[in-house]
Amino acid sequence: MKWFFALVFSALLSTGLSAQKFAYVDIDKILNGMDDYQKAQTDLDNIASKWKQEIAQEYDKIKGMYNKYQAEQVLLSEDARKQREEEITQKEKEVRDLQKQKFGTDGALFQKRQELVKPIQERVYSAIERYANEKGYDFIFDKGTAGIIFSGAKFDLTEDISKALSKK
Repeated sequence: MKWFFALVFSALLSTGLSAQKFAYVDIDKILNGMDDYQKAQTDLDNIASKWKQEIAQEYDKIKGMYNKYQAEQVLLSEDARKQREEEITQKEKEVRDLQKQKFGTDGALFQKRQELVKPIQERVYSAIERYANEKGYDFIFDKGTAGIIFSGAKFDLTEDISKALSKK
């Protein structure tokens, strides 16, 4: 990350840093001040809480299955013990899969977050971009992540670097 900022700073110096306008915003503060964002967060929290409770109930069932198996284990035949162990193992796998389906990186909660929160974030970023263009800012950073939210197109060196690399 440090090299990224060093590269940006170097690029700015080469284009004349003194003439540039910089600013920062606190995206978290902006979002937390929006009613629709708060509602979306509450909805997501409620959904996540419901799913966590469902998964916890399933783990309780597995614990019950295991306790019952432990109590009856000495009375069961070898085949019956193996069958019960497989049932418990299968149930554990199903619950882990459910957990991944709901809370995994591309799970249902992530999808719901994209559905509810992404449009709000896009509205905020569009407002920042409009403001930056109207007021003549060249760069706007996010205070929380220290990432660039807006940069003027004239500072994009992507094509220059790509061309330089292709010449080697």
